[in-house]
Amino acid sequence: MMTVVDDDVAIYRRHADELIRYATALVGPHDAADVVIDGVLAAFASPGWSTVMNPRAYLYRAVFNRAASVRRSDARRQRREAAVALPDHVEPSPSSVDAHRALAQLSPQQRAVVYFTYWDDLLPSQIAELLDVSEGTVRKQLARARDHLRRILDAH
Repeated sequence: MMTVVDDDVAIYRRHADELIRYATALVGPHDAADVVIDGVLAAFASPGWSTVMNPRAYLYRAVFNRAASVRRSDARRQRREAAVALPDHVEPSPSSVDAHRALAQLSPQQRAVVYFTYWDDLLPSQIAELLDVSEGTVRKQLARARDHLRRILDAH
């Protein structure tokens, strides 16, 4: 007889690879696995987990939320470090643009929409379901992401 823990393990195993790819697009390869584990554990510990109708979408949302938290924390740390750094000890940033840096400048929701659109080749309706937002929000975030990336690329 399968227990709730066995069900959770099976759900995690079924979606782990795709969640790690998704988290990599959101926070980069170094933090992706931690973000997935933290997000999945938070989802499993949630009081509403047992009533979730779409576990995959719920896990994507949990990973998204954890990634956003990590990015906020990193931004606070970087601001603190910049405030105490001496100007002669700070290296100038390179002027070349790479995709990871350009994507890192997007909001977490914009990165998620770009990831699902271009890496997973999902339709706006499918993305909306996964992110638990409207299809219009998906289209708007994708347009904003494209505009932002275009400005970055045009500047270089």
